[in-house]
Amino acid sequence: MEYIIREAGREDMPQALELIKELAEHENAADQVEITLEDLEKEGFDEGNFKCFVAEVDGKIQGMALVYFRFSTWKGRTVHLEDLIVRKEMRGTGLGGALYQRVVQYGHDNGVKRVEWVVSEGNKNAIEFYENTGADIKKNWYTVHMDELGIQQNLKK
Repeated sequence: MEYIIREAGREDMPQALELIKELAEHENAADQVEITLEDLEKEGFDEGNFKCFVAEVDGKIQGMALVYFRFSTWKGRTVHLEDLIVRKEMRGTGLGGALYQRVVQYGHDNGVKRVEWVVSEGNKNAIEFYENTGADIKKNWYTVHMDELGIQQNLKK
């Protein structure tokens, strides 16, 4: 199979949003996607808040990786991989690995000290893949989120 891994453009965001929604459906969380096409276009291309790479097969985007810079007080600038998504029918074809390598290359090209991401403990295939690439799964760390309601309640205290 021939594919192209490239940086996404504004015109790719409708297909990127499809992939985001597909992932949410896979995780039984379709009702939790609040992001809009306008949000993706503004945040990614007007504000420069993220970089997106896409995997294209026969002119159709079949996968994506969305990343952004973070700052670590221990390491300095890092790259955070927010999502790596491959359409269900394209899993196992190497597209995910190619996108992953593109993210690692992006981190290297930008001189970061770390590429980081979160993986669900139930995603055994991804965990095995990441471990086989030399990634260190931090099993003693917790991901912490505070949603919009929590933010509002916290501010009232």
